[in-house]
Amino acid sequence: MSVDSDMEYSDNDGDEYGDYYGEQDDCEMETVDQSKTDPEYFLFSCLRVEEVEKLLNESIELLSNSLQITPSLAKVILHAYDWNAQEIIDKYKENPNEVLIHSRVKPRVPSLSANISCSTCAVCATANSTQKYSALTCGHYFCNECWAMHFEVQIMQGVSNTIQCMAQECEVIAPEDFVLSHVAKPTLRDRYQQFMFKDHLKSHPQLRFCPGPNCQWIFRAWVREGARRVECQGCELLTCFSCGAPHHAPTDCITIRLWLTKCADDSETANYISAHTKAREALKKYLHYYERWENHARSLKLEEQTLASLKSRINQKAQLEAEIENLSWKVERAETTDRGDLENQMDIAEKRRTILLKDFLDINTNCASSSKM
Repeated sequence: MSVDSDMEYSDNDGDEYGDYYGEQDDCEMETVDQSKTDPEYFLFSCLRVEEVEKLLNESIELLSNSLQITPSLAKVILHAYDWNAQEIIDKYKENPNEVLIHSRVKPRVPSLSANISCSTCAVCATANSTQKYSALTCGHYFCNECWAMHFEVQIMQGVSNTIQCMAQECEVIAPEDFVLSHVAKPTLRDRYQQFMFKDHLKSHPQLRFCPGPNCQWIFRAWVREGARRVECQGCELLTCFSCGAPHHAPTDCITIRLWLTKCADDSETANYISAHTKAREALKKYLHYYERWENHARSLKLEEQTLASLKSRINQKAQLEAEIENLSWKVERAETTDRGDLENQMDIAEKRRTILLKDFLDINTNCASSSKM
């Protein structure tokens, strides 16, 4: 009877604990507002190139349909007004001429040579038929060959969205369709469109390229002022959205830019002081603080290298354990396992051990040599 009663007691006790933990699971955790708890919280998103192209094309289509202009002219105007389509539409209703002049689509002072047929190019001084001449809205006519050469030189120099008229002191910008109509080489056309996309993205206040090496992700945010921390979805790089430098909050972007410039100058200054000057109290104090800052920066780089090395060794150890478990499983089922499979598995496990042993001996050798020094 006593045994049965104990068993009944233990069963009931287990049920009570089960109910207790069940009740704990049913409790819902309160959601924490990250914008209030994290002082560096910043709402942003990571976009691919295709998504950004779609975003820009929507603004271009909106402005083109609203103002009844070509998409090429819409791109020039949007670039001049930081891609604020609604502001452009409002100003265009008030004074369309001023919008075109501000965007450098139209000259402020009309050209005297406008609407005059040309027979001689002012650049190459070659006489051609009027069908071989072209002009922007400013009315400066040049032969198509000179236009093509002008665009080729500008594109090779990395200029795209700000290619101007060839006339002296004329600031009218050549739109995309006018440029592409004079550029025939496919490589130049592709390069021009790539530069155009980068220029559009740089002028957009909500977009910024990830500064990581070979990273194609693009940040989008709605607030650009101040030091704003963003993390790339592709390369996981932490950077400042406002200036593109490594994350530096709470220091503002201007201060960190001045500090980095000073540190670059101080590196050469410290080397010169150490090599060419005698020890003085003021110089000792300067070198004291600079050397400690430099050592801190170096330690951060070494920390990253050490972390990568540790992750590699952990991965090797995990692979060895996986091979040993696989070998144990095959040994337990040796009756149904081919002998060749067992020998191959043993060879793989032995090679894994050799690699780990080699790394261990190299580490001990390096530690011994460093301790002697």
